[in-house]
Amino acid sequence: MSGPTEQQLAFLQQYGFDQELQRRWRDDIAAGRLSVETNAVTGDLLVPPPGSVHKLPGAGTKAWRELDRLGREAIARGELGVVVLNGGMATRFGGVVKGVVPVLGPARTFLGLCVEDVTAAERQYGGRIRLFLMNSFATQAATQQHFAEHGQFGKDPGTIEHFPQFVALRMDKKGELFRLASGDLSPYGPGHGDFAAAFRRSGALRRFLDGGGRYLLVRNVDNLGARIDPVILGHHIRSKCQATVELAPKWPEDAGGSPFQYLGRTQLIEQVRYRPGFDPNIVDVFNTNTFWFTADALDRDFDLGWYYVEKEVEGRRAVQVEHLIGELTAHLSTNFLQVRRSGARTRFLPVKTPEDLAAAREEIVEMYGGETGTADAG
Repeated sequence: MSGPTEQQLAFLQQYGFDQELQRRWRDDIAAGRLSVETNAVTGDLLVPPPGSVHKLPGAGTKAWRELDRLGREAIARGELGVVVLNGGMATRFGGVVKGVVPVLGPARTFLGLCVEDVTAAERQYGGRIRLFLMNSFATQAATQQHFAEHGQFGKDPGTIEHFPQFVALRMDKKGELFRLASGDLSPYGPGHGDFAAAFRRSGALRRFLDGGGRYLLVRNVDNLGARIDPVILGHHIRSKCQATVELAPKWPEDAGGSPFQYLGRTQLIEQVRYRPGFDPNIVDVFNTNTFWFTADALDRDFDLGWYYVEKEVEGRRAVQVEHLIGELTAHLSTNFLQVRRSGARTRFLPVKTPEDLAAAREEIVEMYGGETGTADAG
C-alpha cells in the first residue's frame, strides 16, 4: 500500500519523521537484517569488575556531607536541569496521557508532582532549576494544555520547555507499513533513546548550556521516586563521569536491563538484547531509567542501535523499531550507582498502570505528604 499522504507527512515531520530511515528499516526487515534474532549482543555478557557499582556513603557521614555540599552548591548556582521523559503512546491508563492523571488530588498529577519536586528544591537550595519535558505526538497537546490549565503549576513559564520526541510508523513482519482497521497508518514514538538527539535538535540543550546549565537529571514521568537529591548530584560531580546511572537491587519478578561487562566496557544492556537462554541474574541490580548527565557531553551525535520489537495492535502483530537511552553508556564515561528502592527515600517507585497506582498509594502519600502536602525534595 502507499505511504503517508502529504498531509500526514507534514504532521509527521513536525516530530522529526525520517522517511529514509523508515525505508531502510523496511528493507532490513524484509531481508532479515533486522529481527528479534539480530537484536542479540554479539559478544559475551560478563559480570562487571569489582567496584564497578557504587553505593552512597551513610547519611550524616563526612563523605555524605561532602557530596551533599557539592550538589547543593551546584543547584544554588542554577546548574541543574530536570528532563521528564513524557513520551510514549498514552495507552496504559485507558488512553489518557499518564502525566495528567491525578495521583494525590486534581492538581497533584504525575506531572504536577514532578514540578512540585522542582519548586521544593528551588526553595530549599536556592537557584533556578529548568524543567524540560520530552513529549510525543500522542502526549504533547494534553501536556501543554495541562500546564496551561494549572498556571504552569506556579513555576515561571520561562523555566519550562517542551520538546518533541521523534515519530516513526509501525510495520508488519515483512516491513510494509502497518494499517489499522480504519486504514490509517499507525505512528509511534521510537523509544527513550530519542532523548539525546531530540534534546539537542530542538535547541533545548544549547539554551540550557548557554544559560549556565551543567547537569541534567533525566527521569521517567511515572517513576515517583526519581526526585532531586543533592547527594546523588554530588556523587555524579565527584565521579567526574559524563553519566551516572541509578541502579536498583533486583527482585525476583524484575525484568529489565542491567550493567554488564561487554566488549571491554561496563555498560547497560537491555533485555531486548539478551541471547536466548542467557541468565541476567548473574548481576543483582538493574536499570531504573534514571540518569544524571554532564550536559555538554550530550552535544554530539550518538550511533545508537535500532532494535526490532513486536507489539499487539488491534489484535495483530505490529513491528516497531526502537532505540534505548541506556545505550548512551556505551559512548559516555559512566558512574553506576546503586540506590534505595524501599521506604520514603526510595528512588524507584514506577507506576505503569492504574493498579500500580492503587497499590503504591501508601508509599506515595509518605513520600509526597498526602493529599495537600508538599513534596520533600531533600
